Amino acid sequence: MKTLNFIILLITSLLFSCFQTTGKNNTFNSTDSVQVTDTVINFENYIINETPAGWTNYLTGKGEMCKWEIRNDNGNNVLAQISNETPEYRFNIIANDGLKYKDLEISVKFKGVEGRIDQGGGLVWRFRDANNYYVARANPLENNFRVYKVVNGNRKQLKSASMTINTGQWYIIKITMKGNNIQCYFDDKLKLETTDNTFREEGKTGLWTKSDAITYFDDFRVKNIK
Repeated sequence: MKTLNFIILLITSLLFSCFQTTGKNNTFNSTDSVQVTDTVINFENYIINETPAGWTNYLTGKGEMCKWEIRNDNGNNVLAQISNETPEYRFNIIANDGLKYKDLEISVKFKGVEGRIDQGGGLVWRFRDANNYYVARANPLENNFRVYKVVNGNRKQLKSASMTINTGQWYIIKITMKGNNIQCYFDDKLKLETTDNTFREEGKTGLWTKSDAITYFDDFRVKNIK
């Protein structure tokens, strides 16, 4: 009888121990820290030859509205700016409607495909409207990487670096901005750093090209930074 009682006690103890472990692993403590992961958009689930849902086209400057749509690039979906209008002062923008940040890290892969007046492109952030935002872009025709602010439709250069950038080759642009400090990376190397206090609030994030630059973009990433 004592042996039977011992076995029953042992089984009860084991079951109680398993219940405690399982309960602990599935309990969420509201004081636990939550890791904020990147939002990554690779455009694979969007419809070819259409502007992706949740994104809006904008134009700074002259000419007809720009045209952004999903294209297939060697079996891989990309977001492409395909308008080839040639006014010199024409900035083609597409912004994500929901991804709004103040302090952020944002990056994208880009490939300059063609363009007679301009080539390449880049990122916009703290975007208020078509005439007010920050932009960093790389240009294969000029072989430079620059960061600007656009205020009331007027673009002002903040910093520039010369480098070799080839048409038809993929590169990565990454921007971090915290407070008024802006850091601009090209293929994971810090190339530009500056400060600016013009746009202090959160804004939309998106992509940018100039004039007739036909450019492909992929792997759009953005996250909040503290």
